[in-house]
Amino acid sequence: MGQLLRKHAQKTGLPPGSLIYTGDRVSAQAKISIIEYDEQHYEEREIASFDECLLLQDKPGVTWIKVEGLHAVENLEKLGDCFNLHPLVLEDILHTDQRPKIEDFDDYLFIVLRMINYDENNALSSEQISLILGSNFVISLQESNEAIFAAILERLRTSKGRMRKFGSDYLAYALMDLIVDHYFVVLEKFGEAIEFLEEEVVKQPTPQTLKDIHHFKYDMILLRKSVWPLREVIGRLERRESDLIQEATGIYFKDVYDHTIIAVDNIETYRDILSGMLDIYLSSISNRLNEIMKVLTVIATIFMPLTFLAGVWGMNFKYMPELHWIWGYPAALGLMLAIALSMLRYFRRKKWL
Repeated sequence: MGQLLRKHAQKTGLPPGSLIYTGDRVSAQAKISIIEYDEQHYEEREIASFDECLLLQDKPGVTWIKVEGLHAVENLEKLGDCFNLHPLVLEDILHTDQRPKIEDFDDYLFIVLRMINYDENNALSSEQISLILGSNFVISLQESNEAIFAAILERLRTSKGRMRKFGSDYLAYALMDLIVDHYFVVLEKFGEAIEFLEEEVVKQPTPQTLKDIHHFKYDMILLRKSVWPLREVIGRLERRESDLIQEATGIYFKDVYDHTIIAVDNIETYRDILSGMLDIYLSSISNRLNEIMKVLTVIATIFMPLTFLAGVWGMNFKYMPELHWIWGYPAALGLMLAIALSMLRYFRRKKWL
């Protein structure tokens, strides 16, 4: 195990005891919280390193080890030794570009999720959340130090609902449910941005509009990659393929599965809207170009006979009766004006203008 993790540290160019690479984030120090609870008891504390995890084994009730910000490789190795985690599990925790998945190791389940956030600059960011579910413990590891699971902690502290009455599988359900529900918050903001963009495409599309459409299509790919595989993960938990999932908890995973299906449907709907929006943009640009070409064609068509007349009277022949006629100039202008008005009237009758 240690050799595998040290190999990862060498790959990222960092010594085993220092920082580790975590996608776009590098964490110098992790915040490790220990939450122990049952129906009558609740205790929450922070520890400095994973050296104390040996004290957590075989404790009554449920133990939640919450890691915010990935820690040094050597300390994570201690966590693996403490809970007998497979080296590949630790490697997947460190490589934070994993797709959502679930792996059954008999004594525990390893679950990878993606937390999606939508910031003020209309940019999506994805963060890997790793869960390790055991018979009486849950280990959650996240890249950032953001308090993602603050609502779950508050429910445990105040003993609201049924969380303190159930086991570790229900805690895993609550964590996953919070992540899935957050997808709807992101999708709502995404939908509002798409509505604004759709209005812009119809009314006044610009080259920046095309860039925005492609930006949203890229974000939609990120969303789809984060949510689509989650169906299989939660589906396996709902079917209780592992003995770690109690029968009473299976119905709750079914609810999360339904929410995931709804999120997938919304994502597919937005993908269709964006594809149609791109077609509308191209059609709008084409229509604007056609309108411009139509106006230019009308102008050129009107001036063709006028140019012809001006060219005829501009020839340098000595004997041209019109040149010596006192009303020749006004008559020529009147004839040109009459031709132009007649052509405009004809174009309007044909509804070309």
